[in-house]
Amino acid sequence: MEKLGIYNLNDVYCGDCVDLMRSIPDSSIDLVVTSPPYDKVRDYNGNINFNLHNTGKEIYRILKDGGIAVVVIQDQTQNYGKSLTSFKTIIDWCDNIGFKLFETVIYRKYGPEGAWWTQRFRVDHEYMPIFLKGEKPNYFNKESLKVPSKHGGKVMTGSGARKTNGETQKTVTRAINMTKCRGTIWDYLMAGDKNPLKRKHPAVFPDKIPYDFIQCFCPEGGIVLDPFAGSGSTLVMAKILGRNFIGFDIVPEYCELAKERLKTETNEDQISLFTNKMAIEYI
Repeated sequence: MEKLGIYNLNDVYCGDCVDLMRSIPDSSIDLVVTSPPYDKVRDYNGNINFNLHNTGKEIYRILKDGGIAVVVIQDQTQNYGKSLTSFKTIIDWCDNIGFKLFETVIYRKYGPEGAWWTQRFRVDHEYMPIFLKGEKPNYFNKESLKVPSKHGGKVMTGSGARKTNGETQKTVTRAINMTKCRGTIWDYLMAGDKNPLKRKHPAVFPDKIPYDFIQCFCPEGGIVLDPFAGSGSTLVMAKILGRNFIGFDIVPEYCELAKERLKTETNEDQISLFTNKMAIEYI
């Protein structure tokens, strides 16, 4: 069995992620996709304490040069004000740890009205900052992320964008590609993942999120880490896509949940069903 430091690849380990990451060699991970238990917005099984700064330091150390860390995060609202955890984390990881902010992607979803539904806006998004270690991504391929062009196949005249000096560029006539870059707002409106096994965890994100990021930023044969593995979505998607992975979680029950999902959702038939589902829902 292939190993990374003291760990077997493609397995789940239980414990504090900062402590566990210390046994991973420097510059050995291609991609991190995770969602920390920020701001205590969910009731997890046990009193979970963690330090996002120390987590970021270890992630930076173990990422390869050109490696990427994606964090799915939001801010709790208290007394009509946001906690700013997402923004503080971005600034801390960039200013004090050494990351670049490659981009911030908005995860668009259908948010619940919440207890304050007459006193605030419904929250239909989460932030997905993409942190980069080094000069540029070691691997980047967004072909799988492209979406259909509204006017794909037509010949149209347009552009005429403004230059930095205020002048307007000339319009051009050209054929419109069938697909285009999806930009920085990623819709997961149909990605509810009605999976009863997965729903044993109180805070899950759509499987399609790690599915998309792994295809974009992790080469074949690369290693994906989720230090807050939870229900195991990142690990399951890594296995489905043929990447190696390691998962950590501090709650033994969730480690077992992730292992069960890896066992039951990554056989040949389940992979075929999942990829067909993705092809239907996201065209």
